[in-house]
Amino acid sequence: MRTRAYFVSDLHLTSSEDPRTQTFVRFLRDLHSRAVKGGAESPTHLFLVGDIFDLWIGSHDYFVSRFRDVVDSIRVLVRDGIEVHYFEGNHDLHLREFWATDVGARVHPDAMNFELAGRIVRVEHGDLINPDDKGYLFLRRFLRSRSMTTIALKLPSPLVRAIGEKASRASRDYTSTAKRLPEDRIRTLIRTHAEKVAREENFDMIVTGHVHVRDDHEFEIGTKKIRSVNLGSWFDEAKALVLDETGARFAPV
Repeated sequence: MRTRAYFVSDLHLTSSEDPRTQTFVRFLRDLHSRAVKGGAESPTHLFLVGDIFDLWIGSHDYFVSRFRDVVDSIRVLVRDGIEVHYFEGNHDLHLREFWATDVGARVHPDAMNFELAGRIVRVEHGDLINPDDKGYLFLRRFLRSRSMTTIALKLPSPLVRAIGEKASRASRDYTSTAKRLPEDRIRTLIRTHAEKVAREENFDMIVTGHVHVRDDHEFEIGTKKIRSVNLGSWFDEAKALVLDETGARFAPV
């Protein structure tokens, strides 16, 4: 079966007026246009690898109405048979009730492996890349706890928004230190994490995000060559990773 998969992460969309939001909507509509036309460039999968929004919690109307164009564009892709996979990040959490049940995307709180274009591809947000970031790892456990799930789904939208914005700022404070590390140190963290996971699981390629540094690296475990790709962010340049039978490469959006 032919595969053409697109991967994006760390857009950190803030509102419908955000230029990155407008770029993302154009990208989604372009994917739909290609799907309608068919052919080699018709998309089969879209992977949203976390932190697509700067804040999205649960299924509250506040978020749905704030990003209506994004929601409607993704809903059209799902309707037309494109597999949309949404990985929760540290700014978009408790997504299943809306994004899976209502929109039809497949929501993943943690890493998953996929068979794509003859490869086993592991996809994860990447917020476990730095094991020394104890403050963030504690916050991550708290935000994903059962009590926070209840809060996210049951409290009124204005209160969830207020709590979410405070948690989002805390998450940014905890992770900003790591993201201010020298770029070569961040690349080392990305690659060390990829090699560690590759010793524990079988895959041909790992795709991550979170740390905002675009990186493409190949390494070996025994005699097997494995590729590690970090998607970077859209703050500097809007790019998607495109994977098909000819390989994987970054393309401008």
